[in-house]
Amino acid sequence: MYKAIETFTDLQDNNHRYQAGDVFPREGLKVTKKRLEDLLTGNNKRHKPMIEEIPEETKKPVPKKGKKNAK
Repeated sequence: MYKAIETFTDLQDNNHRYQAGDVFPREGLKVTKKRLEDLLTGNNKRHKPMIEEIPEETKKPVPKKGKKNAK
């Protein structure tokens, strides 16, 4: 998953406007690896990255504290 780091209008998505912080791509839109690469790097009309990858959080189960038996 990716998020916009700049506000931009996606010329390849019917001029859909992304605000900084919006998830990219919007729901229902599929983009090519080439398009992702263009937006992740400066290989676009603004010559700077427009999106960044959101790292998957490693979810570790939190151990539950059990009740200790009183003896």
